[in-house]
Amino acid sequence: MTTHLLTAALDAAGRGWHVFPLRPADKRPALHGETACSRTGDCAGGHSKWEDRATTDPDRIHRAWTTGRFNIGIATGPSRLVVVDLDAVKAKDPKGTPDGATSLQALCERAGQAVPATYRVRTASGGHHLYFTAPSGIRLTNTAGLLGPHIDTRAWGGYVVAPGSTVNGHTYKVLDDAPVTPLPGWLLDLLKPADRPTEPVRLSVPRRGNRAAETALERETALVASTPEGGREAQLFVSARKVARFVGWGDLTRHEVEEAFQRAGEAAGLPASQCRSTLRSVMNWSLANCRPRETA
Repeated sequence: MTTHLLTAALDAAGRGWHVFPLRPADKRPALHGETACSRTGDCAGGHSKWEDRATTDPDRIHRAWTTGRFNIGIATGPSRLVVVDLDAVKAKDPKGTPDGATSLQALCERAGQAVPATYRVRTASGGHHLYFTAPSGIRLTNTAGLLGPHIDTRAWGGYVVAPGSTVNGHTYKVLDDAPVTPLPGWLLDLLKPADRPTEPVRLSVPRRGNRAAETALERETALVASTPEGGREAQLFVSARKVARFVGWGDLTRHEVEEAFQRAGEAAGLPASQCRSTLRSVMNWSLANCRPRETA
């Protein structure tokens, strides 16, 4: 156990930020992966990801950080944070590529805005993390390069390494301990997803002669595609699980079911990577636990 890491984890939780352990001196989660999940404890109802297990509970934090020298991850979505990640230039980048800080400065100049003053952290690679409180009523997700070269953002589905953690011998340090300010409106306008049509999305589904399976797939993908913000991933999980049994029974193929739900999830506004991850988890569990079809 390293006291300063426990203290840093508790400090983050005290700010209302949901934390989870990362591998020692690394940025990867220390929690077990989906393929190694025993479906017990926190995962009794299905594999529980790091975003679900991130916590502000001091007792859970003490138990975790007294067992090893874990770095600290902050799950940005549950913490109601949007973190703008300004990366340093990498050796493989073409000559003249701006770093994230330079790209942000240029972005602000084009928008006629000052670089936002907020809580700022220097990363192990020499980049910066700018912390903002997430807006109400809209669920932002991660972006990569949307705002400019070497500018990523982390929100729902993402995490950042917290101050106090060390990677490659370099420590994440607070550069500006200013209060975390709300995400500026002009940045929100650039990050929020495009408006979707109000008309229900209609998706074609494969026709193979099994009416019950085809009807279920058509109904559930339509539900996913038309789910409003805030419940899209949950609906994708529930709907895919309902249809997965038809894959186990041989009425539909896994590929066509995953492809149909992938289209539906993206049509609803979910990131493609989030759809793939959720569908992989649902299908793996459902097929491993599929019961035989009941007969009369």
